[in-house]
Amino acid sequence: MQHPGILLMRALAPLPLAWIRALGSVMGRLLFVLARQRRHIALTNLRLAYPEWSEDRRRAVARRSFVYFSQAFLDRAWLWHGDPEIVRQRLHVTGATQDLTREGAVVMFAPHFYGMDAGGSAVMQQIDRPACTIYTTQPDAVLDAWMQRGRQRFGDATLLSRTQGVKPIVRALREGKMLYLLPDMDFGPSESVFVPFFGVSAATVPSLSRFAKLGNARVVPVVTRLIGTGYEVRVYPAWEAYPSADATADTALMNERLQGYINEMPEQYYWVHKRFKTRPPGETSLY
Repeated sequence: MQHPGILLMRALAPLPLAWIRALGSVMGRLLFVLARQRRHIALTNLRLAYPEWSEDRRRAVARRSFVYFSQAFLDRAWLWHGDPEIVRQRLHVTGATQDLTREGAVVMFAPHFYGMDAGGSAVMQQIDRPACTIYTTQPDAVLDAWMQRGRQRFGDATLLSRTQGVKPIVRALREGKMLYLLPDMDFGPSESVFVPFFGVSAATVPSLSRFAKLGNARVVPVVTRLIGTGYEVRVYPAWEAYPSADATADTALMNERLQGYINEMPEQYYWVHKRFKTRPPGETSLY
């Protein structure tokens, strides 16, 4: 028997984008009211990141954030099931794409904006180079298989389980695959370093610096913005003199540059995650 959620996404896939986005808007506004815990997390994150904002402004940004979250979730319907040519028309890749295709290993820094799945699909569909990314297995086997198929729909894409460790990632980089990496989350104290994020100490995995160094790779930011016609996937020029010999300094620089990307569209960042969950020894929970 097919999973009802997957059947719904297949049914949504051929609908006009405006209809899917309208449904996502309604869904997001409902979630903002009903998902109290996630609303609290988002508002707490925004208070920490933007203490100078008024409470009304933070609530307005959080509400829009829930709308973008829902729209991006429903967009997986056409990303993973829609006509490939329609998908291509809705994914606009811009910027320094030559830094993805020229010789040498590449780690793409893909922050947790809500368009991250669309960004991955766009790169695989429109950039002629094999790539890989790291994924976390979902508890529901049917949904896990669906998500894997969706993320491997275009191009030569390889999914590497987080449980496999570092060796397959480094091997893939040395084989010429690009790595689509999303390192800007709190995965707990193990192997994390505490560096500032919006002026607040945040446990951050130094994987961007680490993988770039182990794979002798350049770091190319890929930032995806949800827009009315689909998504804009902006490829920024490769970072110079990165990584350095200091992984902690590299990770602090990553967070600093990420703040700049977030400031351009704060309502599209993944504020529903407990980004400041892990605290330095002696500090109490911020949530």
